[in-house]
Amino acid sequence: MTPFTFNTTPSIRMGDGLLEQLGDMARATCGASVLLVTDPGMMATGIVDRALASLKTAGVTVTVFADVKADPPEVVILQATEAAKGMNGVIGLGGGSSIDVAKLAALLACSGETLADCYGVGMAKGPRLPLIAVPTTSGTGSEVTPISIVTTGASEKMGVVSPLIIPDVALLDPELTRDLPAHVTAATGIDAMVHAIESYASASPNNNPVSRALAVEALRLMGGALERAVKEPHDMAARGDMLLGSLLAGQAFANSPVAAVHALAYPIGGHFKVPHGLSNALVLPHVLRFNAVTAPTLYAELAGITFPDLAGLEGQAAATAFADALQDLSTRCGLQKGLRDVGIGQDDLPMLARDAMNQTRLLVNNPRPLDEADAQAIYEAAW
Repeated sequence: MTPFTFNTTPSIRMGDGLLEQLGDMARATCGASVLLVTDPGMMATGIVDRALASLKTAGVTVTVFADVKADPPEVVILQATEAAKGMNGVIGLGGGSSIDVAKLAALLACSGETLADCYGVGMAKGPRLPLIAVPTTSGTGSEVTPISIVTTGASEKMGVVSPLIIPDVALLDPELTRDLPAHVTAATGIDAMVHAIESYASASPNNNPVSRALAVEALRLMGGALERAVKEPHDMAARGDMLLGSLLAGQAFANSPVAAVHALAYPIGGHFKVPHGLSNALVLPHVLRFNAVTAPTLYAELAGITFPDLAGLEGQAAATAFADALQDLSTRCGLQKGLRDVGIGQDDLPMLARDAMNQTRLLVNNPRPLDEADAQAIYEAAW
């Protein structure tokens, strides 16, 4: 067997209503004072108030940082870091952006490193403050990943990738996802499915049996649950399957990293402020069709697991049907069909292709080599 490394969050707690136990977990993991990192939208839901009540009951002093933005820029990371100084620990409560900010605030407030020093793979030195992640979307899997994504400058995204920023505790409460709007449920759900697909097919030398097994189970759960969660939002079995599937996909790609779907999605989000999950959904089937020319077996293996109706197909036919089924799922869940539908002009496509080539950290994992001309052709197909 080829040697591999697998890292994940040491403690995973999942259950309906588990948010009420946040205070006890924080007291045990972090200590007497914490910074709670969240966003303005979460502040309006009542979920933050419930978290604060649990923390107060446990005798934990809380400072709230609620200025997280989608695709967080560097200035937000630095503001959260300042707020975290002097605290015993950090809690990220919200979607992937809030958890990503919490991870970096816990690192930088304790280690004294600069954000610039930490960009890249394995550049962070640590130590960090104790860290708890509480996801409220079934999408990024950030609660179990060693990755935080930051928007630098006007549009480019860079990553901090280090096992140091894997949270100590992931608290998963499906009830926190119950009232997500349908379009957020759909986009974040497709994002999680992309994590599993790209991890399974990754050309990374650390692609491993554990990640592949997790990716398969994630797709089995989410393939049957996403449309139900979108159309029947209070179907708690579907919500639970999506949240668990997202976590499993996060564990998978945290160790066998993603590739060209994400590389092509990042410029879309950076330049046009399209939500990350939707950016992935728009390019996903077209990247899969490109890859399937040389690597159909990988997608054929996933087709019948994700969509049981495809179980009788093999090879190229299965891979093509898999891409088609994913595109159809996105459409049935109400997501936009093409880049033109999110305000991207055809004359913008060369710029997107150029920027995608900067994502070398991701492109190296793609199962088929991809150059700028290939990227532009995929954007053309997605337009």
